[in-house]
Order: sequence, then C-alpha cells, then structure tokens
Amino acid sequence: MSLYPIFVDLRGRPVLVVGGGQVAARKVERLLVAGAKVRLVAPAQCNELLQRQARGEIEVLATAFTPEALHNQILVVAATSDLAVNRAVAAAAAARGMLVNVVDDPQLSSFQVPAVIDRGPLQIAISSGGSAPVLSRLLRARLETVLPPALGKLAAVLERCRGAVVALLPDVNQRRRWYERVLDSVGRVAQTAAPDIADRTLLEDATRFAHSAPARGHVSLVGAGSGDPDLLTLGGLRALQSADVILHDRLVGAGVIDLARRDALRIAVGKCAGGESIAQDRIHELMLEHARAGRHVVRLKGGDPFVFGRGGEELEFLVQHGIDFSVVPGVTAALACAAYAGIPLTHRDHAQSVRFLTAHCADSIDTLDWAALADDRQTLAIYMGVAGLGRLRERLLAHGRKPETPLAIVENGSRPDQRVVIGNLNHIVELSRDLAIKSPALLIIGEVTTLAQRLHWFGAAPITRDTRRQPNRHCEEANDAAIQ
Repeated sequence: MSLYPIFVDLRGRPVLVVGGGQVAARKVERLLVAGAKVRLVAPAQCNELLQRQARGEIEVLATAFTPEALHNQILVVAATSDLAVNRAVAAAAAARGMLVNVVDDPQLSSFQVPAVIDRGPLQIAISSGGSAPVLSRLLRARLETVLPPALGKLAAVLERCRGAVVALLPDVNQRRRWYERVLDSVGRVAQTAAPDIADRTLLEDATRFAHSAPARGHVSLVGAGSGDPDLLTLGGLRALQSADVILHDRLVGAGVIDLARRDALRIAVGKCAGGESIAQDRIHELMLEHARAGRHVVRLKGGDPFVFGRGGEELEFLVQHGIDFSVVPGVTAALACAAYAGIPLTHRDHAQSVRFLTAHCADSIDTLDWAALADDRQTLAIYMGVAGLGRLRERLLAHGRKPETPLAIVENGSRPDQRVVIGNLNHIVELSRDLAIKSPALLIIGEVTTLAQRLHWFGAAPITRDTRRQPNRHCEEANDAAIQ
C-alpha cells in the first residue's frame, strides 16, 4: 500500500475514539498531545481513561457505538477488540467520507498512524502502510539512538526565527544554502545556550550571509553507479541532496534520481545510439548557464564519469570557462557487473591483469592492440561491445585467442532484471542472438568467467548453451553512461 504522508493540525478539533482499553488509551494520549478535542465511545474504560475523563481531558459520548457518534468529527479511531464493532465504525465512516483508522487492520483503515520520533517541533514519522508495524517500530528505535534530543531545541530556534530569516534571505536558493551551512554551528549553540542567545546567534549569521557576495556556482560531476541505488556513494548522495539542478543521463536509474532533493530541477540529457539524443555541446551550455546563475549543478552520470563517460571533456569545458567543480567517483559498470555476476576480474589462478576497453564502432575497434588483447591469463572487460560481437570475435581469433576461451555477457547488471550469459568465444554471437541480448550489457572475456556458475549470488543463475531459455525483453537502461 502506498500512502500519502501528511501531518494534520488537530488543535481544538473533535476526534472520536471507539474503545476503552489500553490500546485506546495510547491513541488518546497521542491525540491529546496534538491538541485534539477527544471524544470517547466505550462500554468500559481502563483506569487511565477514567482519570482523563475525571480531569476533563476527554468527553465520553456513549457506551455503545452508533453512526450518530460520528457527527461533526474530523477523524475516527476504532480501537476495540470486537471485530464487528470495528467493521461497523469503518463502514459508517466510509459512508460519511470520513478518514478512519482501525487499529491493526489496514484493510478497514483509510489512514494509518505511523511510528513517530518526537523532537519537539521536529517529528519524523515512519509507516509501512499498515503491513509491518513491527518493522516501523524497529526503525524508530534505531533512529532514536542516532538523532540527538537537542534536535528539538534546534527546530524550536528555526521555528521562532523563520519569519525573520525569510525577510533577510528572500531568495529560496540563497536561504537553503545558508541553512545547510549554518545548522551545525547553530545546533551546537541551541543545545547549551538560552533560547534568546540561540535566536540571536542564528539571526546574526543570517544577516552576515545576506550581505555577503553572491554565491558562486558549482558543478559536481557525480558517478551514479551501475544501476542499483545502493551503489551510490555517500558523497554522491550528499551532492544530490544539495543540488539545485541535476543534469542526468538517460541511463541513470530512477531509484538514484529519487534520492535527490524533491525541489531540484531535473533535466534529462542522455544519449541514445540510433535514437533521440542531447548533443554534448548542449550539455556544456546547460552546465554553464546554471552555474553562472549561482546554482549547484550535479552532472549525474551512470557508472563512473571518468570511465568512457566523457567526464574529462566536461571538466575541460568548465576549466575553460572558470567554473568551480568537484568530482565524486562512481562504481563503474565493469566492477559492478562482474561483482553482481559472481565474476572476479582478477584471480591468482586465472588472470593477473584486467583491461577496460570500448568497442562500439568500427573506427574504435581498429585502433585497439589486438595482439596484446589476444594474450591469455588476462581479463577483458568490454563496454559497448554487444553490437560488435562478430567483429570482436573475428579479430581475437585472428590474433591467436583460442575459440574455446570462456566469456560472459552481463545484461542489465546490478538491476532486478539482470541476466548473465556464459559461453565461449566461438559461439558467443549465436548465443547472444538466440537469447536476444540487448544493451546495456558488459562483455567479459577470460578464464575468470567460468567461476560465475559457482559464485553467482544475485538474480537468476547464469544461462549457458545447455540452459538457454526463450528470449525475454529487458529494459534497455545502461549501467554506465557510456554504454549507449
């Protein structure tokens, strides 16, 4: 179940709770903290609820539920152990278009109550959509240990000073950059100082920032990894979360892009062999335009930007135009595809060296040192080699590589639809054709590929000539920006 996250202001608003036990008491407690006007329907009440009624904190409407109890309520929570009553509450709420939560019954509920980490004005809610409340509570317990209580004090400072900060820094991008820079130092003050001192510290810093020179733009050249979002580095994650503009290749996975700031401008600038592509000069223009406007631009590339990714060309352009930049390396396709296929690129018994090369067109193939590439006891990791399998085989055989040389093709490496095909140099063209291998795919040639059948751990087992299946269609997203 995919839920829409929302925080509701219940101050002074009527909320009905049906039930009088300990579960209902916990729900009542959270509603009162939120300022709700709680009304109760229950045949009997636990001591905690009786005490709250005696203090005037809650109002008891009736002992038995009837649909009329929902009149003028904003929300309703059913917290009884009687399934029939819970169903009656849910049905009556649905008939009136009201939101209802039935405890421990997501099928009857139209909203869920999340596990909450409370730090004063700052609240972090965790929900599994009602499917795994124990998991939500476990995550809350873990986050509680790493989020200091002082975050509440910092949130209170920011809440009190928000209007003044907006007046000092009216531009949203300027204000965000200041917040990112100042929060650590103000957070330390907020932990120990009196509220007025913490407020003054924050506003003094905002004033200095408002009168400082305009921010210089910056370009971060970031490697997105080979497809699995888990392969994005911490540096890449931080860059994405601070970016104003993201220029991303067509082949960067959606799971990676989803990690970026929600309000960042996303511009697809991918290239596609034989399809619609963005010219490299246009990519340069976009980097320059946004950086000169003072924005943080993340140039997001699949794999590693310096491995067949034109990263060097783009940095040369930035240097030529005086634009500040930084580089965050990524896990390149050869490393990731081999690892996810269970293929060590080097091995003491099979290969003492590995070569990365690209061979996506006839011109690039003719520039390679085929005599050296035909040597045994080395691994060849070939990017963009699927379309040229016939030419690759022809040249390797002509220069002495054995026809029975083992190899593997890793299609959609590190993604859920990964396929690994094992064969030999003599039969690889036919095997690839029969299985309808599509780009993006990495070709690995060498004895190390024989280990894939024993060491595979991710996805389906490798396919061989003996286990080939009917071809199926896989996504054509690439692992490296260069595999296009």
